[in-house]
Amino acid sequence: MSRRDLIEAIDALLPQTQCGKCGFDGCLPHAEAIAEGEPINRCPPGGEPTLAQLAELTGQPAQPLGEPAQLPLAAVIREDECIGCTKCIQACPVDAILGAAKRMHTVITDECTGCELCVAPCPVDCIDLVPHPAWQAAESEAERDAYLARRAELGRRRHRARQARLARRPATSAWSARSA
Repeated sequence: MSRRDLIEAIDALLPQTQCGKCGFDGCLPHAEAIAEGEPINRCPPGGEPTLAQLAELTGQPAQPLGEPAQLPLAAVIREDECIGCTKCIQACPVDAILGAAKRMHTVITDECTGCELCVAPCPVDCIDLVPHPAWQAAESEAERDAYLARRAELGRRRHRARQARLARRPATSAWSARSA
């Protein structure tokens, strides 16, 4: 298997939350690092199933997760407390938050990967993380697996679209960045 094929295979196994809990800036950089020999046990959203699949694919020994496994989450903004600062919008790696400056924001639940990256920048602490409703609604292991596959594909697509959008945006000057 070529290095590129290995990276793509590893990336396909990762949950595509783009959360950075692995220490890398998204799932693809994590996949690249694993292909270079980094440990496979750094993905809490992937949990034990992803760890087992990564061990089989890479030949690395299965080892305990570095952090406890995490069930699928979704961010929820307490909209009556939101001040419209846009910091959560800027932090969301999959563009799952809608809103405008000085206007209330909301999370598109079906597009939220539960990465938690919107929580820390919120100056009024109005974002909660809850078990993802689609995960909770799943009545069987097959439905949960189908949900995780949909979430991963959507997360990958939305993250790539966001990266492409940001790459097209003209570089912000230092002056305009300060005045924003």
